[in-house]
Amino acid sequence: MKLMVNDGYVAVLSENGAFARVLPPGRYTLPSWPWSPVYKATLVDLRERSTTIKNQEILTADKVSVRVSLLIYFKVFDPKAALTHVTDFESRIYEDVQLAARRFLATQTLDQILKDRNELSDAIRTDVTASAKTYGVEILRADVKDLVFPGNLREIMNRVIETERAAEAKLIDARSRAEVALLDARAQVVTLEERLRADRQQLELLAQNPLMLRMKELEVLREIGLKGGNQFHFGMEKLPAK
Repeated sequence: MKLMVNDGYVAVLSENGAFARVLPPGRYTLPSWPWSPVYKATLVDLRERSTTIKNQEILTADKVSVRVSLLIYFKVFDPKAALTHVTDFESRIYEDVQLAARRFLATQTLDQILKDRNELSDAIRTDVTASAKTYGVEILRADVKDLVFPGNLREIMNRVIETERAAEAKLIDARSRAEVALLDARAQVVTLEERLRADRQQLELLAQNPLMLRMKELEVLREIGLKGGNQFHFGMEKLPAK
């Protein structure tokens, strides 16, 4: 009996119905004499593979029916356990993932599911990993492929999303207006401070120079005189009325 095991596979060899050994990739010749044991070789693929868990109808904690499809990546690390511990390890993966998804979604509200779909993937992977190891399979990754809601719920969700986007746009516009107003107010404060600083410097200069103060007074009087209808008395006391 000749046997060829290609790369990426191993052969689980049994003798007279009992496990004998695992054959790595290579070419083998097994004895086939009348007195030889009855050999059976089963090929096991050790490469990373994926399987899709399609259209699982699940009721959430708030009684919303969702349909979810999951993509599971896995590989066999113990070919003997994969063949002897369960009847069909791929069917067992399907069942384990299906039950894990139902257990998790039954504890989550729709809002929680929508906020973080990765949480669903992580919860399923964590739940299934321990079980899969018992039959020689490693769960590498679990991803949510599709998450479908009832038609009327999708319309409501779309409206909610549109409302949230409009509210966000209004908030951004209000923030922009507030920032512009704040910048204008700051500019006005800076201008006022500059004017006060200039007036203070001018007052200090006038206090230090009496002559300049006198000239300033004359300028003021001149401006008043130009308006007309004013009388000024310099160095004279007002005579009492007769």
